Amino acid sequence: MQNPLAFVIAISHIAAAIALLNGLLVPLGQGNVAANAVAAIGRQPEAKGTITTTMFIGCGLAETSGVYGLLVAMILIFVNPLLSRYAPQFIEAGAQVGAAILPFLG
Repeated sequence: MQNPLAFVIAISHIAAAIALLNGLLVPLGQGNVAANAVAAIGRQPEAKGTITTTMFIGCGLAETSGVYGLLVAMILIFVNPLLSRYAPQFIEAGAQVGAAILPFLG
């Protein structure tokens, strides 16, 4: 490994991209929850209130997973505690690179 700083930056951006993949999968799960809730309401219309409440709680819990993934990605790109260990002077440069790449990831 010739340049440990470049390696840390590259691995951090790959990890941030993996964390943002969570945000792509959350809507699929929420769509599945909503589809199953509609099917359940169709089978038992009298339980509409209970099913709807449970659906909204489930969607809220699923959404927190996506928010946590976004939070981890932003920490890895902008704050990155590993960069401060190797080269404090490059933290701002890493933040600028992350700011340039982030719109393409999410």
